[in-house]
Amino acid sequence: GDKAFAQFLTDEIKEERKIQKHKSLPKISGGWELEVHGTEAKLVRKIAGEKITVTFNINNSIPPSADDETQEEQKPDEQEPELTSTPNFVVEVIKDDTKQSLVLDCHYPEDEIGAEGEEESDIFTIREVSFQPTGESDWKDTNYTLNTDSLDWALYDHLMDFLADRGVDNTFADELIELSTALEHQEYIKFLEDLKSFVKCQ
Repeated sequence: GDKAFAQFLTDEIKEERKIQKHKSLPKISGGWELEVHGTEAKLVRKIAGEKITVTFNINNSIPPSADDETQEEQKPDEQEPELTSTPNFVVEVIKDDTKQSLVLDCHYPEDEIGAEGEEESDIFTIREVSFQPTGESDWKDTNYTLNTDSLDWALYDHLMDFLADRGVDNTFADELIELSTALEHQEYIKFLEDLKSFVKCQ
């Protein structure tokens, strides 16, 4: 059984390599620096007196496919639909002269992706906003967190503009999907390779 499994994995890795779009991770325009630690990625950008970091994790970032029934009718030679990774991401704005950072928790609403038509519709939304002490790795639950569900839309618009002024806009969000998808695929191939060596190991 293990031999067949290893053989299957070898073929699978070959296939995945064939459809891999990016041999190296795509860059994000606007002078963001990328750090990757396993499945977590961090983008950092410094502008006048501020440091902006965007963090996301590719785990569980691929939305479940809604159309399971259509899988049955798929002809064997058809390409599988392309998987897109749309991770939640956290934007942290740190001003050099304060001990606090503003943290905005953003996500891609499932129904927005690929939904054309509405002009100027944002492809990501802000879910939560809070202040956190700068440099703390554990965020405090005791800090007030503003949930945007019940938010005055004018304030929400200002928050979106605040992000856009710092380079976090629709273009950025699009490129982040591209980067995240490439990273997810790269990690998946690595996982298959690790699984293959694990299965073969006697």
